[in-house]
Amino acid sequence: MRVALISVGTELLMGQTVNTNVVYLSQQLNLLGFDVLYHHTVGDNPGRLREVIDLSRKDCDLILTTGGLGPTQDDLTKEIACEAFHDELVLHEPSMAALKEAFCKRHRHMTDNNLKQAYMPTRAVVFDNDQGTAPGFALEDHGDYIICIPGPPREMKAMYQRRVKPFLESMSEGMVYFRDVMTYGIGESQLETALLPLIDGQTDPTFATYAKEGESYLRITSKDKDPAAAKARVEAAIEQVKELVGEFIYSTDGGTLPETVGSLLLEKGLTISSAESCTGGMFASALIAIPGISTAFDRGLVTYSNRAKMEELGVQEVTLDTYGAVSEETAAEMAAGLYNVCGSDICVSVTGVAGPDGGSDEKPVGLAYIGLCFCGETEVFKVEPRNVSRAWNRNKSMLEMFWHVYERLQRMP
Repeated sequence: MRVALISVGTELLMGQTVNTNVVYLSQQLNLLGFDVLYHHTVGDNPGRLREVIDLSRKDCDLILTTGGLGPTQDDLTKEIACEAFHDELVLHEPSMAALKEAFCKRHRHMTDNNLKQAYMPTRAVVFDNDQGTAPGFALEDHGDYIICIPGPPREMKAMYQRRVKPFLESMSEGMVYFRDVMTYGIGESQLETALLPLIDGQTDPTFATYAKEGESYLRITSKDKDPAAAKARVEAAIEQVKELVGEFIYSTDGGTLPETVGSLLLEKGLTISSAESCTGGMFASALIAIPGISTAFDRGLVTYSNRAKMEELGVQEVTLDTYGAVSEETAAEMAAGLYNVCGSDICVSVTGVAGPDGGSDEKPVGLAYIGLCFCGETEVFKVEPRNVSRAWNRNKSMLEMFWHVYERLQRMP
């Protein structure tokens, strides 16, 4: 089934509200095997809304709208949908009863304009709204469907899961199963090239590469009436991908690099601490976002100045004077010093030139060093400079910290 999503609301066009509805609905509809062809956004203008609905019907079997179902005069989605699908609005008694009950429970007075929310097309399948006052509905005309649901994300998601999804499942020609294979250290173009033996001539499953900030990932998707068959094809494809690019893969279930490292730490019963300079606590913050990580994460120090590196970590002044704060030697002493302070199984440090200023020919912007002390033994890794922006450089350094911790954990029995 081919789908157009129409988001209604002038506030969306003005940038006053971020349209998260289309992301959620696109994901959900794709899982049902539907093909989302268009995202349209239209203001509270009945003429333009009618034009977009008529345009969408040329290519799509299903139109799903969000917004414009409220009680005010500019909420006209229902009226225009009804007109475009050749029906008329009549009082829907169950919706009227639910509306009165909702106002009664909230001890609020129901004004006359609220009554319009109880009017529905005569042929509609009505979806009640247990999160708000605006019901939704589905309407069919000559094999085409339009489904109108509320715009507020909380109401939209609840109605979709409870009412719309079951309604649509009967129309699905096959369920979609997909897995995201996450990689680090290989660019999107390199990843695609390495996977060409699988990508060329692909039918089912399909392979699609994507770029993230400093990372790349692969989505493997299969569609089948039998969900178990789709899953089996994707699982088999993952094994083929591992054979080609396994050294770069850190997750096959879409987990982030911090989440993967956090899970490994908890699984192996290891503790970790961090000492950060150029990243300013980004590594610690990413770890702390993981539920239950307090079992593994001991402490995170931001030692930005030379003084902090000496006082908190015991970095020698002669090291800083001789090699500088951004150096292999300083990164090593930061990690080893942190180990001496806290005794965590893994102590990781970073020092670098975040930019946009402060670089030199010898130490360009983007250069960083990662120190990794595992049970008292210290290694140092160089982050090759690539001056994109200060934010990018800091994020890259943080990801490098996680990657080297991940690699070290993978070498453990």
